[in-house]
Amino acid sequence: MKSALALILATAVAGSLYAAEQLRIVADAFTANEKKGRSVFEGHVHIKMGSDELNASRVEVYTAADRTPTKYIASGDASFFLKADNGSTYSGRAQKVIYLPLKEQYSFYGDVHLMQHDEHKQIDGEEVVVNIQEGTAAAKGAERQPVIMIFNLPEEKKK
Repeated sequence: MKSALALILATAVAGSLYAAEQLRIVADAFTANEKKGRSVFEGHVHIKMGSDELNASRVEVYTAADRTPTKYIASGDASFFLKADNGSTYSGRAQKVIYLPLKEQYSFYGDVHLMQHDEHKQIDGEEVVVNIQEGTAAAKGAERQPVIMIFNLPEEKKK
């Protein structure tokens, strides 16, 4: 029952941005403050929209006055699968994920592992920021843990 209520309210809160696609949020608990434009989903949170998925212990959704989502904050062993408009697919995990839909910017914090499947690229670090609109990425390592990037390079042809 709690999951069904969370789904109905989440769809009402976030539905205006994703009118063409269904946004489904399932969680153990849900609270909202319409005046502050903040909804909180807690416990086994699973969000699915199209082929994109996000799982976390807690997700906060912030909305503008017209109920358009402006920010998502997922925390507690967040894992995700994303498909960009250009067809690139990403998956990974982090302790905290912040998504700004208007900027199309993802910020990943804490033991970040990010994989771009189609180009076989991997980034591991403490903080990774990816901006889909601008096509940029930045990463930082922890104090004693460097950023690790892995690329699969094509083999050179022998002459």
